[in-house]
Amino acid sequence: MDSAAALSPPQQSNPGFRLVDVTSQSGIHFIHNSGAYGGKFLPETMGSGCAFLDYDGDGWQDVLLINSMDWPGHRRVRTTMRLYHNNRNGTFTDVTHRAGLDIEMYGMGVAVADYNNDGFPDIFITCVGQNRLFKNTGRGTFLDVTRESGLAGREGFSTSALWFDFDRDGFLDLFVCNYVKWSPAQDVFCSLDGKHKSYCTPEAYRGETCWLFRNRGNGTFEDATATSGIFDTSSKSLGVAMLDYDQDGWPDLMVANDTQPNKLYRNQRNGTFKDVAVEAGVAFSNDGKARAGMGVAVGDFNRSGRPGIAITNFDDEMVGLYRPLGKAMYEDVAVQSGVGLPSKNTLGFGCVFADMNLGGALDLVVANGHIDETVRNIRGNVGYAQPPQLFLNDGAGKFRDVASEVGDAFARPKVGRGLCYGDFDRDGDLDLLMTTNNGPAYLFRNDQLSRNRAIRFRLVGTKSNRDAIGARVQIFHGESSQSRLVKSGSSYLSQSELPATFGFGQADRVDRVVLDWPSGRTEEYKNLASGKLYRCVEGKGITPLDGF
Repeated sequence: MDSAAALSPPQQSNPGFRLVDVTSQSGIHFIHNSGAYGGKFLPETMGSGCAFLDYDGDGWQDVLLINSMDWPGHRRVRTTMRLYHNNRNGTFTDVTHRAGLDIEMYGMGVAVADYNNDGFPDIFITCVGQNRLFKNTGRGTFLDVTRESGLAGREGFSTSALWFDFDRDGFLDLFVCNYVKWSPAQDVFCSLDGKHKSYCTPEAYRGETCWLFRNRGNGTFEDATATSGIFDTSSKSLGVAMLDYDQDGWPDLMVANDTQPNKLYRNQRNGTFKDVAVEAGVAFSNDGKARAGMGVAVGDFNRSGRPGIAITNFDDEMVGLYRPLGKAMYEDVAVQSGVGLPSKNTLGFGCVFADMNLGGALDLVVANGHIDETVRNIRGNVGYAQPPQLFLNDGAGKFRDVASEVGDAFARPKVGRGLCYGDFDRDGDLDLLMTTNNGPAYLFRNDQLSRNRAIRFRLVGTKSNRDAIGARVQIFHGESSQSRLVKSGSSYLSQSELPATFGFGQADRVDRVVLDWPSGRTEEYKNLASGKLYRCVEGKGITPLDGF
C-alpha cells in the first residue's frame, strides 16, 4: 500500500474516532479538593495534575491523580492523591493505601521516572509547601525519601516538574517550576469591589525561581539552581517541557510563565543553561507582550523532524503554536493554522500533542477552564466551565477543533486543569485522562472508527537512563517520516505515558526506525510490522511483543 496515500488528510465530516467517558465504569472515583472555604487563597484555583504510569512494571498503564487538602484551621475532610492499578480488563482498583501513598499534602503536580535506574518508576509530587519524592520499592509500595534524597528543606509554591538527564551521565535530574512567593501568612487582600476578597492575579506577588537538582547517582541530589544558570526570581512558572530545539543531542527546556516572558533554556553542554527565548521567538506573543502561559506541549506537529511548541494562555490571548524555522528559530502560526481564533475566548491549562486518529500527524488537545467562578457574570465571557478543544491536524499545516464531534461527554464544559495521554487498554490508540479544579477526574477511552494502524515503542536504556528519557524515535514510511521524544513532564502539572506511539493510516509496516539514545548511540531497524508494541533495549536489540 502507498504510504503517502495512507497519510491523506482526514475527511472534514469524520474525525475517525470517538472519545467515550469510561470513568465510572472503570472504577475511578475521584474528586479534587482545592481546600477553598472562602479565604480566596491563590493555590485554590490552580490544581491539580494527573499521570499515566506503569508503577508495577506489568506493561499496563496505571493512573495517578494528585489532590490538595483543606487549609489548617479549616479542616473538613481528609483527602490524598489516588493511585489506581490497571486490572487489564478496562477497570482499575484503588491501591493508594496499599501502596503507602495515602498521605495528606497540598499537592499540585506530578513527574514520574526511574531516577535510581532500578527498573521501577518513582513519583515526585509538587506541592504548596514541601515537595515529596516517593521511591518505588518494586513490591507495589512506595517510600517517602524526600529527606534522605536531599530534596527536603526548600518549600514554595511548586507547579509542574520533569525528569531529564541534563548532563547525560545516565542518571535523571529533576527540574521544578515555582509560581510565586506565596504562603497563607503572605496572602494579599485583593478585591474587585473594595469590600469582598477575590482571587489575586499573579501581579500581586513576587516571582520565584525554578529549581534544578542534579542526580548524584547514589540516591541523593544536589541543588544546581544557581550554578546552572537557571536561577531567575522574575519567573512565574506553570508549565515545563523537554525538547532538543537545536538538535545537538542535549536536552533543552521550554518553560511557560504567567505574565512574564517564557523561557527557553538552551543546554550549553557544560552543566549550564542559557535563556534564548527572545532570540528564538518564543518569549512573547506576536505583538511583543508576555502572556499568561499555563501549559506547554512539544511535538513534531509538521513532520519536519524538529520539535514544535504549543503554550496555553489566558482568555483573550489565544494558544501559542510555534513552528520551527531553520535550526534555532520559531514563528507563532496559531492564527493561520486554525488554532488561534477558536482559542481566543478560552483559558487553557493542560495540553498534549498526540495522534488521536492515528492518521500520521500530531493533533493538539487542550483542557480549558477559568480560575474564578464569578467570570460567568462578565458579558461575553465563555464561562467558568469551558469545553476542551481537540484540534485535528490535517498534516498540511491546518488544524480544526473537532471536540464537539468526538463525544458529548468530552465536549461538555469543565473547569479543566491537568491532561495526559496513555493507552490504558492496550489497543494501540491513545486515551485521555483529565482533571478538573475542585471537581472530578475523567478517563476518556479512544475508540477508533477508521482502520488506521499504529506502532508503539517502549525503550529501555542501559548506558542511558533506564527510562530512555531524552531518546528520539524516528519512523520512515514511504515518502513520510515522523519523530517522537521520550519525555517526562509537559502539559500542566501532569505526565503522559513514556512509550512512543505512531499512527500511519492504512500502511501495514514501517520501512525504517531510527533510535537516537541519550548516550549518543544510534540504532536502526528495518521493515517492522504495524499493530505491535516493540521493546527496544539499548545495545541489545528490538523485540516485538504480542499486541500493544
